[in-house]
Amino acid sequence: MIRTSLSTVLLCMVVLGRLIAQDTLLLTFDEAVHLGLQRNIVYRALQNEQEQLRLEKVNAKLNHLPSLNISNSAYRQIGQQFQQVEGQVIVTNEINNILSSRISAQMPIYNGGGQTNRTAAAGYFEEAGEYGLLAASQEVVFSISQQYLQALLDEELYRISEENLTNQQALLMQIEGFVEAGLRTLADLYNQQAEVARLASVSVQAKIQWESSLWELAETLQVEEGKVPLLSPVPLDDASEAFSDLSLNALYQQAMRQRKDLRQQEALELANKKMMAVSKAARLPRLKLFMEYSSFYTSLDERILKEQFMKVYPQRNIGVSLFIPLFNNFDQVAAIGRSRVNLQNQQLQLGALERRIYQEVKLAYENYAGAIKREEATKVQLKAAVMAQEAISERFRLGVSNFVDLAQANQQLVTAQSDNAQAQYSLFFQKELLAYVLGEIRMD
Repeated sequence: MIRTSLSTVLLCMVVLGRLIAQDTLLLTFDEAVHLGLQRNIVYRALQNEQEQLRLEKVNAKLNHLPSLNISNSAYRQIGQQFQQVEGQVIVTNEINNILSSRISAQMPIYNGGGQTNRTAAAGYFEEAGEYGLLAASQEVVFSISQQYLQALLDEELYRISEENLTNQQALLMQIEGFVEAGLRTLADLYNQQAEVARLASVSVQAKIQWESSLWELAETLQVEEGKVPLLSPVPLDDASEAFSDLSLNALYQQAMRQRKDLRQQEALELANKKMMAVSKAARLPRLKLFMEYSSFYTSLDERILKEQFMKVYPQRNIGVSLFIPLFNNFDQVAAIGRSRVNLQNQQLQLGALERRIYQEVKLAYENYAGAIKREEATKVQLKAAVMAQEAISERFRLGVSNFVDLAQANQQLVTAQSDNAQAQYSLFFQKELLAYVLGEIRMD
């Protein structure tokens, strides 16, 4: 029995030494959130996509302006050259060096409102991206808070197990003295030795669970290899006061106003409506204003380059072009169909999200209310367990109570401490969960 106890204690020391030997990174909750947002791969990818949406919005706005292009070419013609001289066409075999330049501009006048709707759609897509980015940041914060709280809870459970182990080791020494004095039997001593060995094993498991939670948080935060976060505590006292004075309907209305993913879906619906209008505009005539200036130089003309370019060969064209789509292999019909499907699917997602928000708020509210009651009950449980353990410990010291009663009282006390710690952190987490489904979680 003593060998088992010593082996367990040594194992505990090995686990403790392994954690102490590692580099630690002291983190507050705000620092953990900031680090997570900086290094979260999904969030950073969304930031990159948001920049692309911004550029597409700028591009759609600038498409209302004229387009301006310059083209230049230089080439050599070898072979027959056709020249018109005094009403006759003379064909000669020559080498002709040609240099040409052209500048052209086009201005859309009417396109069925397609460009206007495209610009509006680009604005809504960018707005949806911004809401999506905010929703993603809230999801990152919530995920980090969940892991952060779990690590703090596991640390507290480990502390409780260590405190209980220390107390039982002190009791073991006390029982050894009682046995030597003939006040207790060897059975009590052996039972206490077994209890100390069991609690040492429990402490090791609690330590391993705590370390696993820290490593999981470190992976989420992308902490440097070999470092383990050392977490600062969070205030648990005000968790029961956050939403206790609000009704379920008030919380639901609050969520409908604040949920960023809902705003994102609404913006996407508006964007798809505009894209539907864009696809319909493709069936309408399009009118453009164009202007062109061109000139060239040829080696067959003996005049200098400047005179040919500026005086002899310049051409200026200005006019309008009207494009009327008649039959394009049902391209426009297919485009309209795709836009309609996108819009309908988006409306389905919006309706599903609205229904899900109510369910999420209702469940989170009920869990939050239940967590408040559980936390209050565990306070009473802990107070009663402390008083019972103190009374039975005194009776055991006086020889009135037996070892079974003392062991049961100790176990009930540890259970009450663990239940109370879990209830406190559960209440704090349920508060964060309710804030998350209400859209209230912020990066600060």
